[in-house]
Amino acid sequence: MEPVTTQYSIKVVKYFILAALVWAIAGMTIGVILAAQLYWPSLNFDSQYFQFGRLRPLHTSGVIYGFVVNILMGTSLYIAQRTGRCEIFNKSLSWMVFWGWQLVLLLALISLPAGYTTSKEYAELEWPIDLLIVLVWVLYAVLFFGTIAKRKVGHIFVANWFFAAFIIVIAMIFIVNNLAIPVSAMKSYSVFAGAQDAIVQWWWGHNAVGFLLTAGVIGMNYYFIPKAAERPIYSYRLSVIHFWGLVGFYTWAGTHHLIYSSVPVWVQNIGIVMSLILWLPSWAGAFNSAMTLLQNKEKLKSDYILLFFFSAILYYCLATFEGPLLAIRWFNMVAHNTEWVIGHVHSGALGWVAMSGIAVFYYFIPRLWNKTELWSQRLIKWHFWLAHAGVAIYAIALWVAGIGEGYMWLAQNDNGELVYSFIEAMDFKAPWLFLRFFGGALFVLGLLLMAVNLYKTVRMPAVFVAKEA
Repeated sequence: MEPVTTQYSIKVVKYFILAALVWAIAGMTIGVILAAQLYWPSLNFDSQYFQFGRLRPLHTSGVIYGFVVNILMGTSLYIAQRTGRCEIFNKSLSWMVFWGWQLVLLLALISLPAGYTTSKEYAELEWPIDLLIVLVWVLYAVLFFGTIAKRKVGHIFVANWFFAAFIIVIAMIFIVNNLAIPVSAMKSYSVFAGAQDAIVQWWWGHNAVGFLLTAGVIGMNYYFIPKAAERPIYSYRLSVIHFWGLVGFYTWAGTHHLIYSSVPVWVQNIGIVMSLILWLPSWAGAFNSAMTLLQNKEKLKSDYILLFFFSAILYYCLATFEGPLLAIRWFNMVAHNTEWVIGHVHSGALGWVAMSGIAVFYYFIPRLWNKTELWSQRLIKWHFWLAHAGVAIYAIALWVAGIGEGYMWLAQNDNGELVYSFIEAMDFKAPWLFLRFFGGALFVLGLLLMAVNLYKTVRMPAVFVAKEA
């Protein structure tokens, strides 16, 4: 029985979750603006601050560092306390982490549209902000691992293993990839160059996906899916196998982004082989989560929170199928650097990460505010279908555009001359880029409905005390 003296720190968790919700809407709204700019270039307004190149890193940083990191920080600190039946390591430190991270995001919001960028994918922020990120991340690590050390139970729940991996690996690869020589207050140059820089960059870039958008979200889901389904994890042993499979193979897969490049062929081959191996632990973990939900089939039929979780699992399967597929040389030759890759990224980012986050928002926020139910079941139903229509339209449009674009780039006459010009390839994919914008707009409309629903929910009078999350 849980000791009555345990005082969980819930307030800072609320702040993290609300920040995540705000950044999810803001970051994805910027994404819709970018999609509109690709179809209607005049929407750049001839402004150096509002053009695609300046806003695009703000979109990726807002979603990854704003939405995802905030929700992972909040849920990890909550789960570490609950599963360890202990108080947080240090309350003051938890607020330092929260406000420190919001300062990072504020500086990104100011510096990126102003043009201060390293130009590295998912690592665009300049060196002073990088130093602040490292400082806050170290404080977060101390807070999380300190809370784990304080636990009053011997066992460390599997979700915390995934959170630990996400904290350690992100720290390691972020620091190495961002090693730079400052030349002014807001300008630096990487210590790496050429092929070496590319290898280090995609070691970071792919594992930012692997450990922020995958391992961290898996850890979150391994706690909330059993809670929402009111059933235990289908196979705890399989969850541990899933953990070691991801940790063992994911960090090697990044060089599949460098096939047909000047990096050594054996380095490319490692990326290909490890990508193919990753298929096994990824689908094993997806099977485990799906079977956890299917243990409560009656609730799954009508509970849209469970359906969001189930959809996230299916999109996780799709994304982890596409990754190995894109690593195979013949398919990489056609699809890499085309719109297909954008569709792949967003089927994972919207289908897997965002739908997992949406399910957690719907399940967790009412319980944090001691509410027994959502304000409107009709709105969550509308959100469910808007989100699914949005992801499907977005991804399918870009898959079609990408394959067509890839074949047009490769088509040659008998004399080796290209059959299609660059403009003809752009004309071909234009209508599909409009569908991309339309799908993204539907997805963001669903997020706005969620925000209204959750706001109304927390404003409802607390007649009954909800079950703990």
